[in-house]
Amino acid sequence: MSIAETPIAAIRASHFATGDGIHLVARNYRKGVRLGTHMHREAQLVYAAKGTMQVTTPKGRWLVPPDRAVWVPARLEHSIDVLADIQMRTLYFDLAWLAREHRSRSLEAEFVVRVSRLLHESILALFDGRDEPGRTDLLIRLAMLELHQAEDPATFIPLPHEPRCRRAAELVLADPTETHDIADLAREVGTSARTLSRLFSAETQLSFKSWCQRARIATAIERLSMYPNLSVKQLAADLGYASFPAFSHAFRQVTGKTPTEFAEEK
Repeated sequence: MSIAETPIAAIRASHFATGDGIHLVARNYRKGVRLGTHMHREAQLVYAAKGTMQVTTPKGRWLVPPDRAVWVPARLEHSIDVLADIQMRTLYFDLAWLAREHRSRSLEAEFVVRVSRLLHESILALFDGRDEPGRTDLLIRLAMLELHQAEDPATFIPLPHEPRCRRAAELVLADPTETHDIADLAREVGTSARTLSRLFSAETQLSFKSWCQRARIATAIERLSMYPNLSVKQLAADLGYASFPAFSHAFRQVTGKTPTEFAEEK
């Protein structure tokens, strides 16, 4: 299945064969596990029914809480960091199957989807142990239909490739809780504030301010996932927000939920 995969610490792994170019794998992972950079011959839909993970590809970094799933095309290098104990459910699709379904073109790039109730139930039903080919085929088609309509980039942090811009992004990600001044960053990476601002917009399709906000909210999601008893008001202060309402508003802008709602759903 894997072309290259770093050894991982799975608690349990169950494989389900569906035939016709699709197979299913259920694994549980503890917080702190890292699935190093690897790729697969098949495309895959990765869903954490419980817990939160972070998926990194050459394009950028996604935070994937339980109400999201990630689509990873075949032969795409990626890594996964487990931020909170997860129950991972993965659907693997042969390229021949995707070609027959006329979906190859629309699924050539990685993306995260917001998991609807129907998609959630469809995925979990595939792993309930019932060996009924007709039912399995219907559930897979339901999942693919929902996947087609649910793309959601809210928790994505695009990573620029231009060397100066990438270095500036890495400095922000090293401490996203700080208020980073673009002029100071520009001097550190050897360019002007105007050029750095233009590069961020061109390479990430976000303004520097919006990109920094998304990185900060990603840090909030990570901490809420890793520390279940963390006070969201204390988190707002730790992240440098002037008030809890300001933090809550920014969090909702990125994720569609308040930090309190997110913490209650983990």
